[in-house]
Amino acid sequence: MFNLHYSLFSLTKKYNVFLHNMNYFLSCFLILTLTIGVHAQKKKLDSIVARAWVGFEYGGNTTMGDLSDRYGFLNHIGLMTGFKTKRNYFFGLNSTFLFGNDIRLTGIFDHLTDSFGNITDVNGDIAAIVVYPRGFSTNLTVGKILPLFSVNSNSGVFIHAGVGYLLHKMKIETNEQVIPQLELDYKRGYDRLTTGINFHQFIGYNFMAQSHGYHFYGGFYAQQGITKNRRTLFYDQPYEAVSTETRLDIQIGAKLGWVVPIYKRQPKEFYFD
Repeated sequence: MFNLHYSLFSLTKKYNVFLHNMNYFLSCFLILTLTIGVHAQKKKLDSIVARAWVGFEYGGNTTMGDLSDRYGFLNHIGLMTGFKTKRNYFFGLNSTFLFGNDIRLTGIFDHLTDSFGNITDVNGDIAAIVVYPRGFSTNLTVGKILPLFSVNSNSGVFIHAGVGYLLHKMKIETNEQVIPQLELDYKRGYDRLTTGINFHQFIGYNFMAQSHGYHFYGGFYAQQGITKNRRTLFYDQPYEAVSTETRLDIQIGAKLGWVVPIYKRQPKEFYFD
């Protein structure tokens, strides 16, 4: 019971830090939307159209919570597909590949070094090991476009949230050298594979031209992964039990998406004499 209470207290404390940072980002967003409102001079159009949505997006995120102990800045490249209704509701699926080059864990391979501090391959040559953070997330998304500060009724403040799945781990590369301790399944003892349920929130601005024009969106993004370690043994810590406690893996940042317009095929007209 004590461990359960401690775990809940730890998660609550980390989430309070997350909320503090989100308040900062939301303040910046309000300033942005007010600026857009000042410069929007055109009259709003009343026609709201339904449209299939295929968007390609990029995001940059800082890490917080337990995730920051392992990784620094992470890039997101993703695909968001779905449908915008005639009432400006959005329903979709967002899938994202996570990558970066900032590993904050240290000493992972220290036990593989020789007296000179080098790791050697099967030929006795000094080996080069490169480690990258990698991951994947996919989320069901529900959102709404609010035609505020906008030039037409299909554009405006865009908010959405959802729930899904998160996976992250370390990718270990040996540059085509053969290091027996890091080959095949042995990498699993070092990669820190972690998975779990994922929640995300987005607030930004969506612009969709009324017909056959540009369609893009951008804004501030946050996600919280409620995850656990999925390996039962870390080879660099063979005498320490792998933690089974719930982790809170937080990312916050911004993203920009470009939507490929999809239009209904126009019926062909035939004329007969």
